[in-house]
Amino acid sequence: MGFSLLFSFVIVVGIYNCSEAREPVCSKFAYEEQLLEKMIRTEIKVETMVNEIKKTEENVISTLGDIKRAVADFTDMFADMKENITDEIERREESFKKLFEETRTNLTSDMEAKREELTQLQEKLERPPIVFHAHHVADKLLDKTDEIIIFTKSVINEGTGYDTSTGIFTAPVGGLYQFSVHTCAYIGKYALIGLVLEGKVIAADMNYDKYYHTCNTVAAIVRVRSGEKVWVKSTASGSVHQLLQNADAMNTFSGLLLNN
Repeated sequence: MGFSLLFSFVIVVGIYNCSEAREPVCSKFAYEEQLLEKMIRTEIKVETMVNEIKKTEENVISTLGDIKRAVADFTDMFADMKENITDEIERREESFKKLFEETRTNLTSDMEAKREELTQLQEKLERPPIVFHAHHVADKLLDKTDEIIIFTKSVINEGTGYDTSTGIFTAPVGGLYQFSVHTCAYIGKYALIGLVLEGKVIAADMNYDKYYHTCNTVAAIVRVRSGEKVWVKSTASGSVHQLLQNADAMNTFSGLLLNN
């Protein structure tokens, strides 16, 4: 009985002393309680850190989502810009090609026209002048109508268009020509002549005087195509039709290319 009371007193005093101590080391239960308290605080801190980490992770995930959306929007915008730029480049390229082709065609046409002009100018410069002058009629009797009057002596024949054997001038090139015919008639005789282009009379003259020899000149300016022929003929005939020819009265036929 007395031992039991003594043991109880010791336990009470020990508990009292342990509860009053600042650093209880005398009780296993107090140590475990402190350890448990520290573990709880640590667990609370860890839980708080975990919550902070989760919030940070959520923020990071949200931020990453925003970045992904921004990147997607930028990618779409860049794709649209790229497509628009590509279309604009293709449109400008097509417009440039068209303009280039038009310019090249115009330049080619202009160059061809200039080349043709230069060629024609060169041909004109290289081409000898077309001019002839012939005289001396072999047959002075005009006894046949439409007979060609042949001037057999050539003073000048640049371009070799006049033939002294036929009395016909053949145009070497087309152009504007001037022709003139000078004829003389005996006293009391007639000389009716015509200047002919391809069978058509383009100028005519008549010489006659009862008391004197007469001379007249007839001329024409006419456009002649290359290869066309010009000559002089008698437009009337008979015994009273005759040309006069001597040192003072020369019958002549001449022609000159004015412009082609």
